Amino acid sequence: MAGRIQNTIRKFLDNGTAGGLLLIAAAVLALVVANSPLAGGYFHALHAYVGPLSVAHWINDALMALFFLMVGLEIKREMVDGHLSSWPRRILPGVAAAAGMAVPALVYLFFTAGTEATRGWAIPSATDIAFALGVISLLGSRVPTSLKVFLAALAIIDDLGAVVVIGLFYTTGLSPVDLGVAAAIFAVLVILNRAGVCRLWPYLILGAVLWFFVWRSGIHATIAGVALALTVPLKRTPATPEARGSESPLHQLEHALIVPVSFVIIPVFGFANAGVSFAGVGADALLAPVTMGVAAGLALGKVVGIFGAVAILVRLDWADLPAGASWLQMLGTALLCGIGFTMSLFISLLAFADPLLQDEAKIGILLGSLISGLAGYAVLRFAKREAPRRMQPAR
Repeated sequence: MAGRIQNTIRKFLDNGTAGGLLLIAAAVLALVVANSPLAGGYFHALHAYVGPLSVAHWINDALMALFFLMVGLEIKREMVDGHLSSWPRRILPGVAAAAGMAVPALVYLFFTAGTEATRGWAIPSATDIAFALGVISLLGSRVPTSLKVFLAALAIIDDLGAVVVIGLFYTTGLSPVDLGVAAAIFAVLVILNRAGVCRLWPYLILGAVLWFFVWRSGIHATIAGVALALTVPLKRTPATPEARGSESPLHQLEHALIVPVSFVIIPVFGFANAGVSFAGVGADALLAPVTMGVAAGLALGKVVGIFGAVAILVRLDWADLPAGASWLQMLGTALLCGIGFTMSLFISLLAFADPLLQDEAKIGILLGSLISGLAGYAVLRFAKREAPRRMQPAR
């Protein structure tokens, strides 16, 4: 019995959908608590201070820095030694990701034009890779592996775009001194990388100091996680990536972060930020410009941008559909990209200081993600498995 339980737990932890399922459970629990007699304690706990920061800020600024560290590691690995290591492999997911960020932003701006809420234009631009891959994995062999790879590559490029957006558009009140110290620490990390230092502890110690000065500088502290990831050494393994990849410091750190990030940090983030009280919420909140803009941006803008970009590239013979995928399956995958939970919630907190606007954005995220997830699952569930065109091997 103990052996069976241990194997069950191991399978659960190894399952790529498990993190997404925990995130869903945490978000649902947050909504339940926020609309129960426990709501007062829930919101009070989030705003209680522990040292220099509130609990909510420790979660969103410190814990999420580890999430962004893992995102940065994944981006670097895929760009240097993975599915995005050559330009032919980057074209289709790269252009689709760019369009999938631009069109939702335009849809959002259409609904919020002339209001102070335009600052939230980037909220519907992000795709939640854990949720999207979690939904697509439930379909098993109905979805070609090539589409799963395409979705993962698109989401990774999307995350990179979100990091750039946060750094450029959601940074205020810069401190030149602290920014200079942060830059100097980053330079030391680069020197360690160039010098061939492969022990992880110097990078982690300097990374913690980097986080502190980035936090003081006015740039959002999570950017420190991405900056640190770019300096962690990665040994290229073009012939046998799985056999020798474990030797790389980047792989070691990424593997060490998967469980705590997927099963602790992201669910805690979801529980802390998905709680929206619906007390007194009426049609006005559901029809508010922010709510409509976010929901329409995710549910409509994402599919129009991504599917439209893929259609144009394929029709112009600049790229091919993923191997074994039909147009209807591509449509379903594009719909799933409208699930924008984690990163969208994160950007909404940076975009708005007004709790009312934050709540409207959260409602829009929940609505848009729910519509996208259900629609994408339905399309992929009933799409025929056919292959009108096949992707040529990357050169």
